[in-house]
This record gives sequence, structure tokens and C-alpha cells, in this order.
Amino acid sequence: MNPNLEKIDEAVLALLHLTSFSDYAITRAWKGHDWDALDRLHEKGYIFDPKNKSKSVVFTEEGRQRAEQLFQKLFT
Repeated sequence: MNPNLEKIDEAVLALLHLTSFSDYAITRAWKGHDWDALDRLHEKGYIFDPKNKSKSVVFTEEGRQRAEQLFQKLFT
């Protein structure tokens, strides 16, 4: 099976929007998703490096906007 990683990344980014919250003007989301997908999202510039002790990831501004767009596209 060869899954479409782009579609997976879009779904994960949209789901990150679902669990996002603001913390002192920084948008974060719980990082309970596939590590490979989170690494790819980091490489694309949507989130900051997920490899830390925090239980959440921090969105870049571009990533926050894209996550919201994908959430609307995929789930509404």
C-alpha cells in the first residue's frame, strides 16, 4: 500500500486545528499524531520542531492559517 502522504499531512494539519488553543498569543495544538506526519509538517514550515518535551506543537502563522482552511475544507 502506498498512501498519499500529502493527503495524510492535510488531514493531520486539519486535526491539529481541531485541538488548537491560544497560549499568550501563540497557537498550539496537542501533538498526539503520527510522528512522521508531524516531521513532514515541520519540514513544510507549518509547525515548529515537534521534537521536544512539550505535549503540544506550536503553529507558524502560515501553518495556523492553512490548518484552519483545511479544517473548513475537509470537515464542514
